[in-house]
Amino acid sequence: MDQSLQEGIIRPHRGQGEPIIPADVLMVMPPFELRHLAGRISAEPVAFADSDLYRLYLPKERFRGTCALSGPFLGAPHAVMGIEKLIALGARRIWAFGWCGSLSPNARIGDLLIPACAYPEEGTSRHYPGVGEELIPDTELVERLEKGLEGAGFGYRKGAVWTTDAPYRETPEKIRHFQERGALAVEMEISALMAVSLFRGVRMCALLVVSDELFEYRWRPGFRDPLLKKRSRVAAETLLDLVIGTGEERGRSPSESRSKDGPERFSGEAVGGE
Repeated sequence: MDQSLQEGIIRPHRGQGEPIIPADVLMVMPPFELRHLAGRISAEPVAFADSDLYRLYLPKERFRGTCALSGPFLGAPHAVMGIEKLIALGARRIWAFGWCGSLSPNARIGDLLIPACAYPEEGTSRHYPGVGEELIPDTELVERLEKGLEGAGFGYRKGAVWTTDAPYRETPEKIRHFQERGALAVEMEISALMAVSLFRGVRMCALLVVSDELFEYRWRPGFRDPLLKKRSRVAAETLLDLVIGTGEERGRSPSESRSKDGPERFSGEAVGGE
């Protein structure tokens, strides 16, 4: 037997008293967006073995059984511990939401980005068999995400991302290298989540919001920018609407339960990576 295919001695599993969760799970990296989305669908935290590491929310009332929410997560090892446990609890379609740093002038603060592939430079994905220089998400979920954004009137970018464990080692040389490979952004979790999903045979895709810019080889943070906060909120809500099948599938408009400011048409068009 190929040793790389052997299970680890410590295996993810559903313990006694832990919940069986819905097949669709939204993994949310920013903690404030996680809390907001949980409140929006009357989801409450449930007890499980990893509660000290991240939260698991299950909705009640009319959204019961539609999806689960989990997070916050920071970095590949943390996110992989989460996705492994979520799969053991019943997750089969993983939808990730987070922020990223732009490596392209075509992706500015507040813009949306769908990872079409990820270049792994974190230390976790290499422990999963089949990982090469490039990892990909689930094609069907990406298509559903694209259609959902386009149907809501939101522009987005689609292209490669670079995943790193070391945000303080995003050097000009490395940025230039991944720009030459076509990467639009850098973040800390996506390639590892793709590696686990491919290894475990589940589906996974992601939606990111540009929070800062590095393409000019200097850092331009946008974390306090009201535009980022507004677009992150609406993007997270839109993704949740897609995951739980709101809108026309539930006989009402997705905008009925969005923030008071309502939906906003994002800048840019639905285009591929540039």
